[in-house]
Amino acid sequence: MFLARGGKLANLNCMQNYSTDKGSETKAIDVLYRISTLAGKEKNPVLALEGILDEVMNTFGASSASISLLNADSDKLVIEVERGLSKSSKGFELPRGVGVTGWVAMHGEPLLCPDVSVEDRYFQLDDKICCEMAAPLSEGYRTVGALIVDAMEIHAFSPEDLRLLVLMANEASRVLENMWMIQQLRRKAEQLQTLVLVGQDMAGTRSVEQVLQSITREALLLLDCSMSAFFLYESDTDKLKLNSLQDKSGPLSHQETLKPAESLLGTSLRGHRQVQTRDLFRTEEHHFTNLIREKNLHSMLVTPVVYEEEPIGLITLYVDRSHRFNDDERLIAKALADLGAIAIQNARLYDRVFSSEEILRKSERLTTLGTLAAEIAHEIRNPLMVVRLLFDSLELSEDADSYQEKDLSIIREKLNHLDQIAGRILDFGKSKEAFRVQVPMRDIMSEAALLVRLKLEQSKVTLTMNDLGSDYLVFVDKGQIQQVLLNLILNAVEVMPRGGQLFINTEVIEKQILIFLKDQGTGIPQELREQIFDSFLTGRSGGTGLGLTISKRIMRSHDGDLELVNTGPGGTTFCLKLPLS
Repeated sequence: MFLARGGKLANLNCMQNYSTDKGSETKAIDVLYRISTLAGKEKNPVLALEGILDEVMNTFGASSASISLLNADSDKLVIEVERGLSKSSKGFELPRGVGVTGWVAMHGEPLLCPDVSVEDRYFQLDDKICCEMAAPLSEGYRTVGALIVDAMEIHAFSPEDLRLLVLMANEASRVLENMWMIQQLRRKAEQLQTLVLVGQDMAGTRSVEQVLQSITREALLLLDCSMSAFFLYESDTDKLKLNSLQDKSGPLSHQETLKPAESLLGTSLRGHRQVQTRDLFRTEEHHFTNLIREKNLHSMLVTPVVYEEEPIGLITLYVDRSHRFNDDERLIAKALADLGAIAIQNARLYDRVFSSEEILRKSERLTTLGTLAAEIAHEIRNPLMVVRLLFDSLELSEDADSYQEKDLSIIREKLNHLDQIAGRILDFGKSKEAFRVQVPMRDIMSEAALLVRLKLEQSKVTLTMNDLGSDYLVFVDKGQIQQVLLNLILNAVEVMPRGGQLFINTEVIEKQILIFLKDQGTGIPQELREQIFDSFLTGRSGGTGLGLTISKRIMRSHDGDLELVNTGPGGTTFCLKLPLS
């Protein structure tokens, strides 16, 4: 904007020096008045500039005229409006100090060239121009442009004309200063209103992703950028990860992850300060390398997003020209970053609250289940004791075959196992180590296979199990590990209603035994795969959703684990891990 300080006093002095002729003085006053009224008639500065040129053309009977203003980014004079010149001249750039226009802009003094053919400082834009004069346009004590008038005859303008042109240039500066100040205040008001609306909108957003999309979208609109991005900082890995990228056409699909030390972005992140560069092609940047060249991006502003001295991420803004972001633009970006930091923290808090509520609801369900289980265990234990007493009192036949003896032995062991389960439910705080013994893993697997042999025959499922040596010992609760194996085997039978094959293979790796169970079922549905170990999740109408959950807990309580290896149309594979003793 132009601040024509002392403009009226300067015009008064020029009026005194302009002419003693009353007609000339009246003419000057009329011209200056018409120029001054443009501020009230026109809201658009460009239209006001054109109005000023029309007055200049009429006053001096010129063949052409133009107004050139200094571009802050390129530091060159650019023809903003013209009259009488070729259409291609609009936007023409001239370095300061080059030509009559450049000389006036550099020295801040008017210049009259009665005959351009003998003027070394003249730069030819139109070969028909023979006479030219120019007056500076000033902002305070700094020259920011020039008002140029041309004629096709030599000596077409006099020194008196030059003094009048200076008066008109001073008045034009004052008019434009007022108009541009009003325009800037309006833009600031719109930006502040937009910031308030953006803050209100983001404050009610519960998704971090939506907040980031809002920040990048509004940054484009507020600062008229070509592209904007948001990088979230991951403190645990010390990396910046791109989470939102937009240009004027909308969101862009792009992936980018970089270390702060590898980019100018790290300077902004570590120092909690804004950083800008006017020429990305000369800066050793390691992000958006292809995008920067593809979209011809030249300048960048990086603004840190910080909450209570902790870095959250960065807002990066890009423009497709060499541009120096001014104080107002940096303040807007900073305000947007501050609003974004609060909104991101709010969204994260919402997420934590909802997660806590979900955990509390699940805990309540598990507590209810525990109470119900204790009641059931109490009711089961009494009849179980009667069954054990009656079983022990049975007189077994001496001619019982080996299979019968094995079956009776297993029945006795399972009765003891049931009693242990009921006891553990009723006395949850009792140490689980009391039930653990050192036992060959092969025995546990063989007995589990024996228990389900009739179920497998009825279901037409063939069990194939590789032989494991007896020297692989594990320190476990034998009943619990068999419970896990039985649960997985029975699950496999359920998913093969027409029969099939079940494979159990074992491997020993670094003092750990791995047991793989693979069925030939149809696989676990995609929507359930991430949650199969959650409580009360089941894909079967008759299931309780507790089998895999309890199995995983048992394995982890033995310093092992239960994992889903893979699943698909060809079947599902689980892996049990146990440390060797």
